Amino acid sequence: MTAPAFEEFDPESDCECPGCAHWRRVLPHSAAGGIGGHPAALPQVLGLGRSGRTPMALALAAAAGTVLGAGHTVPAVAAAHAPQRPGLPVADEPDTPQGGTTTLHGPGGVPARIKAPHTSRAEIINRAKEWVAAQVPYSMSAYWSDGYRQDCSGFVSMAWNLGGNEWTGSLDKYGVRIPREDLQPGDMLLFHNPADPEKGSHVVIFGGWTDYTQSHYIAYEQARPHARRQATPYAYWSNSDRYLAYRYKGLKSETGKDGAGTVTPVSSPAKQPAAGAYPGATAFGPGANNAYVTRLGRMLVARGAGAYYTSGPGPRWSDADRRATQAFQQAQGWTGADADGSPGPMTWAYLVSGKGRDIRAASGGSPGTPARPPAGEVASHGVPGYPGRALFRPGASNAYVTRLGKQLVKKGFGKHYAKGPGPSWGEGDRRNVEAFQRAQGWRGGAADGYPGPETWRRLFS
Repeated sequence: MTAPAFEEFDPESDCECPGCAHWRRVLPHSAAGGIGGHPAALPQVLGLGRSGRTPMALALAAAAGTVLGAGHTVPAVAAAHAPQRPGLPVADEPDTPQGGTTTLHGPGGVPARIKAPHTSRAEIINRAKEWVAAQVPYSMSAYWSDGYRQDCSGFVSMAWNLGGNEWTGSLDKYGVRIPREDLQPGDMLLFHNPADPEKGSHVVIFGGWTDYTQSHYIAYEQARPHARRQATPYAYWSNSDRYLAYRYKGLKSETGKDGAGTVTPVSSPAKQPAAGAYPGATAFGPGANNAYVTRLGRMLVARGAGAYYTSGPGPRWSDADRRATQAFQQAQGWTGADADGSPGPMTWAYLVSGKGRDIRAASGGSPGTPARPPAGEVASHGVPGYPGRALFRPGASNAYVTRLGKQLVKKGFGKHYAKGPGPSWGEGDRRNVEAFQRAQGWRGGAADGYPGPETWRRLFS
């Protein structure tokens, strides 16, 4: 009687699907190498049930093959990879199983440093960019030339320049919890699922908000097929409410003249200025980059300065902040040094408390709706000047919304209007803008339905 023939497959020892990762950990190396084939298929090839307690099943399978008749092949059955999670963008929601805590270059590699070195925000982002530029492939078991594991937690360990490879269950000890409003480039957004670490657990490096709405941010992350940088909805595509923000404990400032920087301890809330307290003149002006600049810009937008911002407001001080501040000061009737565009204690107090007069159009229009674009934002090359993001958001009502809507209809993107278009910003405006943005090939945060400078330029060009 002829022994049954088994179809042979080349071993896929580098497969990273959760099934293969599990059987590589559980079974002896000889089991995977002796039978060959997809490691996740081992339970089926060996006849293992859920308990894995059927060691004689291979002999039974051979006997069954004999009954089927000589010459019939019984191929090994390979388990399919884990399916994509339903309802989520396949290209945006990665399946990111991860390795555990290891030394640099993996087990048997160089010992981990006892203490992680200090680093700066710029250095964190630059390291993340290096992996993105190199398109480092995703792997739970492979290690890049710098010694860090090529999965999501290894990526953050690398960006933070830690002494070894951590995982989502240990990265938090290197950081301090911070609120969402304090997020800055180089911070970490972490989701660890202790019940099932390989399902859902993920971590990314925060690269900055895409715009002042703070609905999307730039995420640097290691995900299949390789390291990437892309606009991502806050906090993530799934399990958004379970991500926590952390700041690296060893962060150093970048204000030193010698470039070396000094260690910046993470302040507790008690050490921060009171909610409405003036943070000081040094928080504003050329070179300033902090949360107070963002807060100033938002307060100014709320008082009618939206047209001065072509992007933002954001944490980095710009001429738009200066001009918006000056416009608010002039609206109070202040002149000279009192209206120089630098926010002093009185300007700050007026904005925080809601006192004083709002910024109005030269012709006496409603707050935040100038009769014409401010200086520096006038029409050029036949395209009308972009009036600012603040004029296109829920609750906005102005002539620019009407103008935008009419141009969308003219371009063939008006199908979501039930009536109008008109001056009040609505869901129909947003959906039509989104359709136009998607027609440009944009996705994610670049196609959120809110017109930015480039959307405006293309729409009117």
